[in-house]
Amino acid sequence: MPLGEVGEVIMSTLHYTDDHIASIFQRTKTIAMVGASPKPHRASNRVMQFLQERNYRVIPVNSLNSDRRINGEKVYTSLDLVPDEFQMVEIFRNVHHAIEITKVSISLSKLKKIETIWMQLDIRSDHAAHIAEKAGLNIIMDRCPAIEIRRLIKIGHLSSGVDGGQQFSHKDEHIHLT
Repeated sequence: MPLGEVGEVIMSTLHYTDDHIASIFQRTKTIAMVGASPKPHRASNRVMQFLQERNYRVIPVNSLNSDRRINGEKVYTSLDLVPDEFQMVEIFRNVHHAIEITKVSISLSKLKKIETIWMQLDIRSDHAAHIAEKAGLNIIMDRCPAIEIRRLIKIGHLSSGVDGGQQFSHKDEHIHLT
């Protein structure tokens, strides 16, 4: 595989089949969201609410908001402090944190039953993707689960029972990743 300027593996495309993405949503029950914000106007908070409305448990991970709750869930300062199992780690931090979060996720994958690392819109780390795939984890980059769920329901790849009828779009919203 070709290497980028800083030694990262460069993946040629970010093509994920609808069946692959739908199967991730069907298997996932609990998501650890790294970078969840308590601020209702932030994209991470809105995506968390969207997922909760569709019966996913979303555990917020935010190093700056310990001893608090976001959308009814206790906040943990790091993935390794989350006591429960979770099938997906959603990275809502900027790309500079992706490799570190991926490495921690891999180290916890057997204990926590992690199957998927999901990088939010505008987050792409080919190196993180390479090490996640090498460890046997699913990797999705530069996608929003809220947008993907709505799209997959619309085209019939997910049951409409998952959709609570809420509209969601990142259109007209600038996403701030910390």
